[in-house]
Amino acid sequence: MKKDINPFLVKNYISKKYFCDREYELGVLLRNTKNNINTTLISPRRLGKTALLFRFFEDIEENNNLESIYIDIYSSRNLSDFVMLLAEAILKKFTMKSSVGKKFMKLLKGFRPLFTFDEITGAPQVMFNFQSENDKELTLLKLLQFIDQQQSPVIVAIDEFQQIANYPEKNIEALLRTYIQQLKQVLFIFSGSQKHTLVEMFMSAKRPFYSSTQFLNLEPINTEKYKAFIRSNFEEGKKIISEDCIDYIMNWTRGYTFYTQSLCNRLYQYKKINLDIVKTESLNLLKESETVYFQYRKLITGKQWDFMVAIAKEENISQIYSKDFLMKYDLGNPSSTRRIVESLLDKELILETITANGTNYCVYDVFLMRWLQRTY
Repeated sequence: MKKDINPFLVKNYISKKYFCDREYELGVLLRNTKNNINTTLISPRRLGKTALLFRFFEDIEENNNLESIYIDIYSSRNLSDFVMLLAEAILKKFTMKSSVGKKFMKLLKGFRPLFTFDEITGAPQVMFNFQSENDKELTLLKLLQFIDQQQSPVIVAIDEFQQIANYPEKNIEALLRTYIQQLKQVLFIFSGSQKHTLVEMFMSAKRPFYSSTQFLNLEPINTEKYKAFIRSNFEEGKKIISEDCIDYIMNWTRGYTFYTQSLCNRLYQYKKINLDIVKTESLNLLKESETVYFQYRKLITGKQWDFMVAIAKEENISQIYSKDFLMKYDLGNPSSTRRIVESLLDKELILETITANGTNYCVYDVFLMRWLQRTY
């Protein structure tokens, strides 16, 4: 008997059936691909950036005779880690038993790697014993050249690309830029969540990647389209949910994909959903993370915590250095405030959004924001 899938996914992309909208963003990615343009995709965490990449990959592999490789370098600390993760991503794409995979294994064996397998997923893991910086750079070049030699063009998405700015090796950006320029059949999507770092990398004339890509900024999904997606999935599952409930969900989660999906995922267990059930499950989500939130308090100063509580209570604040805001929550003077804001931004506890209308600040984690609003 086939198991019913909860349509509100909170991890792992399955298929376009469980994906909401993003038609504009998919169109931009496809246009850039057809025009041989690399893309820099910028998005706050948990807004659906990775799912968008896999949704795009599904389209291009079905309709455009293209291949795709996804590599997440968030955990990487240096060039060695980057090379290892790239090798594993290629192995994941071209399995060892395939003809391409066998050719890749032959290439890898020339570098004498150590192969292991993840105990849970069974995915191959690669360790290299590099003797010098030149070994690392040569291995990276050979991996990229292998991708470039495939029969079909390949799109490579490097997620959390801003990590390379933190590597101890100082020439990584220049090295990657040089290697990428040599490739004829490979396009890149450089995606990440640290907007300031990525803009600096790709817009500063002093940096190697200057003006080498087109930017795509990810915003929350259109409210009406997301509401229609929620409604149709509950109806298809023979669940009853009112418009008031859907409105509450969208408002409480601010339409941020991960948080909206998480709440809807919890609600999908009920046959008939009313506002009391929605509010109860909302509180349950907060209670389950309470230990983590208390831990946050230990990791920052009392003044930083008070400032974050104040931002949470405002939900969105533009005049963050104004006397009215600082006096309302007894936060001190503007000069000390700037250091606090910079620290909270650096720790990704608050989010800065710059628009044509000005700069806005909010607590980065929507559930943390709701917890702070209730607790303080």
